[in-house]
Amino acid sequence: MTLTVHVQGIGVYGPGLTGWAQTADVLAGRSTYASAPIQLPAPEALPAAERRRAGTTIKLAFAVGFEAIRQAGADASTLRSVFTSSGGDCDNCHAILETLASADRAVSPTRFHNSVHNAPSGYWSIATACRATTTSLCAYDGSFAAGLLEAATQVRSAQEPCLLLTYDTPYPGPLGASRRISQPFGLALLLTPEAGRGTLATLDLGLSPRSAEALDDAALEALRKGAPAARSLPLLREIARGTRGRVALDYLEGVALDVGIQPAA
Repeated sequence: MTLTVHVQGIGVYGPGLTGWAQTADVLAGRSTYASAPIQLPAPEALPAAERRRAGTTIKLAFAVGFEAIRQAGADASTLRSVFTSSGGDCDNCHAILETLASADRAVSPTRFHNSVHNAPSGYWSIATACRATTTSLCAYDGSFAAGLLEAATQVRSAQEPCLLLTYDTPYPGPLGASRRISQPFGLALLLTPEAGRGTLATLDLGLSPRSAEALDDAALEALRKGAPAARSLPLLREIARGTRGRVALDYLEGVALDVGIQPAA
């Protein structure tokens, strides 16, 4: 059994990757990849008070989410959404644990508020005035695949578009030594039940015992392995090339997410 959905918009931010157009050129081999510190726009859609509280995780989710929506010409206030991340706000988690280990163990209300895994979806609802259903999940290194499956299931069952946002940032030490996420990476896909004007690709999702796909470029492969959200890169590469293909993506032990890609007609 397969799930078929259509990609109407893509947003990407990572080290040396700023937006889908530039990322597509890199992945398709039209330009050379050069890693560089990630540059994120301010989450301007948020009111000033919430904008001051927003950490890197929220800024990353907003950057990719709004790029995908703008590309598709969609209305953010109407879209159901799926947010997926392996660790959530890793900087905030570190800061809270650091406070609890100190003599003054009073955790700031803002840090506590931002510590929940669905904080980005809450900020997103505030910014977009969206009341559609939203889901937040995690699945360790398979978080992107789990989110893609969930979003595709919602698209097919509700026959409505769904925005998938996946994002990861590194843990500071000492947590970073135990859970290694080497670089920040974020991706958003706007998925629809039917193809339309501006469709970028059609995806057929299933499960497979195949091993997850790797990338030939050593620097891009290091990024793919370094952030769970970046396990999406082989899929993005096929979309960027604009050719028919099939990739296996990290999901569960012994089970990959098998994705067939058909370019836009």
